Amino acid sequence: MKKFVIGSAFALGIGIGIGAISVTAAPVQSAAYPARPIRILVGFQPGGGSDIMARAAGQQLAERWLAPVVTDNRPGAGGTIAMDIAHKAAPDGYTLLVISGSAITNAAVVTRVPYDIRTAFAPITQLTSQPYVLLAYPALPAKNVRELIAYAKSNPEKINYASSGTGSTAHLGMELFKSMTQTKMEHIPFKGSGPALIDLLGGQVQLLLASAISSAPHLTSGKLRALGVTSGRRSPNLPQLPTIAEAGVPGYDVTGWYGIVAPAGTPATIIRKLETELGRAMHTPEVADKLAADGTEALTGTPDELRTAIAKEIDKWTQLVRSTGLKL
Repeated sequence: MKKFVIGSAFALGIGIGIGAISVTAAPVQSAAYPARPIRILVGFQPGGGSDIMARAAGQQLAERWLAPVVTDNRPGAGGTIAMDIAHKAAPDGYTLLVISGSAITNAAVVTRVPYDIRTAFAPITQLTSQPYVLLAYPALPAKNVRELIAYAKSNPEKINYASSGTGSTAHLGMELFKSMTQTKMEHIPFKGSGPALIDLLGGQVQLLLASAISSAPHLTSGKLRALGVTSGRRSPNLPQLPTIAEAGVPGYDVTGWYGIVAPAGTPATIIRKLETELGRAMHTPEVADKLAADGTEALTGTPDELRTAIAKEIDKWTQLVRSTGLKL
C-alpha cells in the first residue's frame, strides 16, 4: 500500500455548509466512462470524516475526468441507509459509496442488513488510515487517560460519551475502552460525527472518539482537549499525543479508515480505472498541500486489500460484542 500524511486544511475549502448534497461541476467529456455525472453516497451528515473524504475524492475525480461528481448525504441507521441505496444501485460505475470501519461494523454487527457485506459490494480502494482521537470537553476534570479512568471509576455512569451512531467504531471503541478499564459511562448516539462534535463543543456530552480530520480544527482552537490517539502507535502527524495504550490501557488499539466501493457486479475495467485514478488523486501535491496536518495517512491499495480490511473489521467487533455480552 502507498502512504503519505494528509491533513486538515482541506476541510476549510470543501464547502461543508452548502447542504446535504453538493456538486463539483465540470464539462462532461465524451469518453465511454464517465459519460454522465457520478454520485458518491455518504451515510452520515455533512461535516464528518466520511463526508470530508467523499468531497475530496469527488473533487479530484471531477478535475481529472472533467465530469460532474455529486456528493449525496443520506444519513441514518449508522450509515446503512446509504449502504442500502448503493447495494441496490445499477452496477455501472455511476454510484459509488464512501465507507468506513464504522459503517461496515454497524451493518454487520448491529443492523444485520439482509446481505453479506463481504460480497455485496465491489471494493475499489482504501483511501485512508487514521487513529481516532479521544476528545474531552475542557470542563471534564481529566487531563489525561489515567485521570479519566480514575474519575470514571469514582463517578460511575456520570460521564456521557457521544458516538457517530450505535455500532459505529466510535461507539464500540469506547465500549472496548470501558471493558479494558472496568469503567461505566453512558452512551449517547448521534447521526454522524458532525452532530456529535457540535454537542461535545456545547458541553452536552463529555467525551467522543472522533477522526483526526473532523477534530483537528477544534484542537487547534483550544475548544476541545485531546487525551490520546486510539492506534497502536503514535500518529506521525500528532506525535505529541500519546496512544491510549501507552497512556494507561495496555493493548488498546483501534484504527479508523475510509474506503470507496461500488455495487457488486460493476465491470472490472471500471473498478480498475477508479482504483488507478483515486490512487493518483490521493497522492497529488495538491491534495497533500490541502490536507497538510490532520494526522490522517493516505493509504490507497488494491480491491483485495480493501476486501480483507472489511472482513477483519467485521470479525474484530463481532468478537467484542460476543465476549462482553454487549446489548446493541
